[in-house]
Amino acid sequence: MAYSKDVLVETDWVAEHLDDDSVRIVEVDENPALYAEAHIPGAIGFDWRADLQDQVRRDFLSAEGFGALIGSRGISNDHTVVLYGDRNNWFAAYTYWYFRYYGHDKVKLINGPREKWIAEGRETSGEAPDYQAVTFTAQPGDKAIRAFRDEVLAALDSSTNLVDVRSPQEYSGELIAMPGYEQEGAQRAGHIPGAASVPWAQAVNEDGTFKSADELRELYSSKGVIDNGDPIIAYCRIGERSAHTWFVLHELLGQDDVKNYDGSWTEWGNLVGMPVEKDV
Repeated sequence: MAYSKDVLVETDWVAEHLDDDSVRIVEVDENPALYAEAHIPGAIGFDWRADLQDQVRRDFLSAEGFGALIGSRGISNDHTVVLYGDRNNWFAAYTYWYFRYYGHDKVKLINGPREKWIAEGRETSGEAPDYQAVTFTAQPGDKAIRAFRDEVLAALDSSTNLVDVRSPQEYSGELIAMPGYEQEGAQRAGHIPGAASVPWAQAVNEDGTFKSADELRELYSSKGVIDNGDPIIAYCRIGERSAHTWFVLHELLGQDDVKNYDGSWTEWGNLVGMPVEKDV
């Protein structure tokens, strides 16, 4: 079975399109310093925290702010945006979802992270490209793919399937946050009541490429996530791992009603009065 949408490109395809002016390659890493060390030639680098988050509100950029940022880096509405990054494309998938949220459909993800490109011995650069600023017009945010906390709370009494894509230790309540991220944890540990545990990493192979459509369908069917056709809301800690799962469910498997709750556990686990389940 093939993937539902043509949203992945292989490294060979990228290598063949390095000089294609209709394409803009974008790297988004959890560790932004990696971009300066080595990146795909011509790739634009975004710092997910400094560039893609509003520095005043605890939220991502408005449509106007997103359009201004993207246009300032030389990306227009006519460009096909090809994304990749470290951590098996966590923040690349997040940025893909971000582009789709603001109405840009000409966007793809490299099938595999930056480590795959480097491991293959492909050309890299330490120089940032100097593209001329252009106009990028962002559309109003697509509420069909983003969930907010009130909607998640309402989902507890509905047929909506909640999917917790964090590690089993975070889901159970053994850990509030992943090791090394304790300073970004919530006040409470556990998971949203009724959420299925399907860690994001189960969707990829050892090299960070995505598993086959059949393997992915079996994974999410076995967890009761996709067989009944009910709406799905995915969440993690800050929304980037769940954007990766949103990509798998919505783009690769073609599930129509899938939303990313990017407030995720840093919001839910800090809210007064919100129900939390623990398995420990």
